[in-house]
Amino acid sequence: MGMHGDHDLGHTVAGWAGTTIAVTGCTVMAVALAAGWSTGLWLGGAAVVLAALATWLLHLAGWGKATGPRPVARQHWRVRDTSARRGHPDCLGCRLAGRGAAPASGVIPVSPAPAEPTPVGQPS
Repeated sequence: MGMHGDHDLGHTVAGWAGTTIAVTGCTVMAVALAAGWSTGLWLGGAAVVLAALATWLLHLAGWGKATGPRPVARQHWRVRDTSARRGHPDCLGCRLAGRGAAPASGVIPVSPAPAEPTPVGQPS
C-alpha cells in the first residue's frame, strides 16, 4: 500500500511525460507573454501540442493505462500495459488509432453472406 492507499491514480509514463512537456510549454508561454516575445508564445503553444501527441503515442505504446482501476500489482507507474496493442474498450485515443471496439450504438453489425461453394469440376 502506497502513500495514496489502495487507489489507482493513473500515474503512468505517458501521464508524467505529457504533463511535464505541457507544464514546460505553459511556462514558456507565460514568460513570453510577460516579456512581449511573440515567438515564445508560438514555441510554448507548439510544446503543448507536442505534449498531447507524446502522451497519445506513449499510451498507444503501452505506457499509459486503460479507463478504470488497474490490479494492485500493475499500479506502479513504470509497469507497461500489455493490453494496449489490442486497444482499450472505452478509450477515445485507442479508437482514433483504429484499435479497440467502437462503443455500442444499438446497431448490430451484419456479416456478409458466405460465398457459394464452387461445384466440383467447375472452374472457379
